[in-house]
Amino acid sequence: MDTQTIGARVRRAIADRASSVTQYQVAEAVGMTPDALSRATNDKRAFSSVELARLADYLGVEVHWLITGEPDPHRRRYAARHRFDRDTGARDVPGRDQDELILADLELAYRQAGALPPSHDVPRTPAEMREVLGSGFVRPFIDRLEERLAVDVVRVPDLSTGYSFAVDGRYVIAVPATGNWFWENFSLAHELAHVAAGHLDDEPATEAAELAANRWAADLLMPRADVVAADFPSLTVEGLASWVWDHGVSIDATANRLDALGIEAPLVLREWMGQKTQRLLRRHWRCPEPGLDAITARMDEAARRRFPQPLLRAHVDLVESGAISARTLAWMLDVAVDELEVEPPARPGGDVDELAVGLGLMPTP
Repeated sequence: MDTQTIGARVRRAIADRASSVTQYQVAEAVGMTPDALSRATNDKRAFSSVELARLADYLGVEVHWLITGEPDPHRRRYAARHRFDRDTGARDVPGRDQDELILADLELAYRQAGALPPSHDVPRTPAEMREVLGSGFVRPFIDRLEERLAVDVVRVPDLSTGYSFAVDGRYVIAVPATGNWFWENFSLAHELAHVAAGHLDDEPATEAAELAANRWAADLLMPRADVVAADFPSLTVEGLASWVWDHGVSIDATANRLDALGIEAPLVLREWMGQKTQRLLRRHWRCPEPGLDAITARMDEAARRRFPQPLLRAHVDLVESGAISARTLAWMLDVAVDELEVEPPARPGGDVDELAVGLGLMPTP
């Protein structure tokens, strides 16, 4: 499609949402008549600045891109895991406005820390990613990402969904602290897919990118070979519980994966579809270590606020040197500033007038 004009770019943005909205709905949402929107998208009338601002907000694109056709050089590049509405077929991020405030704080934390080493090249395919992360990566997923790829993972309680972004060549995945470890695992894999495919630079993000990221994540966590080896047609309920635990996925994610591979869901899976994954585990999974409540421990870990150690260390060093204030570090650690056991350097003493004279701000007496 020709996108050399503002009208053409608006048409493209509407087309990217074609599965969920009509042009009539777009016009109504931004306060235009359908005829005015039609004429404007066909370059027979100009858009007003207010119309462009409303269109950008509604369609989830940048005003800068609509006007110039180029990405905003100052924009924050990130991808998000979208929510899927089964009734309408729409994908969106309903908490995006509030999330952007948190993402801005995260970006500030990284920029204040200075240039951390860039992330390593992220493998393009799920098979290559499994090779880098190594066997049994699902349980120590976050540690493997940070140790082997220098891809940071932040977990904070107020996000509505998972995000990925980059700051000076270092990739960051941010997920909400909910305790839902299988949702977190799929979000990590989903955001890795966006990074691997270069979706952080797409203008604008498309529904196709979301679908591709979901397929990539499913293949990473549940490779075809593992599905075949599990022999789902004869799987017991105990076997299903072990499958979701070992692969770090939910019951529904498992059912979706079988469907994508053209494998009929066995009776035991159909019986549990739509039920809580934790309920299945509590009833039918047995921890190999007697006396250990591994299910609760896994939930507790996924509910904890966390920031990568390199980022925290950089902030501690900068606060102690007096280069930055301690406010961002306190926010990351979720404590009051005066509770931090980090001491900034003492301010130099001396007479204020003498200092002003030395700086040339007052005449010599």
